[in-house]
Amino acid sequence: MSRRPAIHDAEPSLVVSHGADFFGQDRHLLTDVIALAPWVTNSVPYNDRKSVAPLVAAMEGREALAFPAAEAARVSEVLLKVSRDRHLKPRASALARALADAAARAAADGEPWEWAVEAAA
Repeated sequence: MSRRPAIHDAEPSLVVSHGADFFGQDRHLLTDVIALAPWVTNSVPYNDRKSVAPLVAAMEGREALAFPAAEAARVSEVLLKVSRDRHLKPRASALARALADAAARAAADGEPWEWAVEAAA
């Protein structure tokens, strides 16, 4: 038997609309999303960091919000660029890609891309 406990404490998660599951949502650990924020900041040149500031603030925040469809399309491009960074670890890259895909689906549907934080139970 392993010495690691099999039961883990619940952690807060981020639920985004237009996800890949049956209900059209994706759930990601909030700590993983927060850890991805510096990669988003560093994915653009210094002079263009104002353009990704709302996304970075959303990733570091703990409140619900919605990106309009036009903003979701731009966010999707930024997250796709982050996911392709060769220095990013595979798990974080997969997270960035999943978020980019969800944002692209929201933009394609012309609907707002919604984020909601679920607290640990």
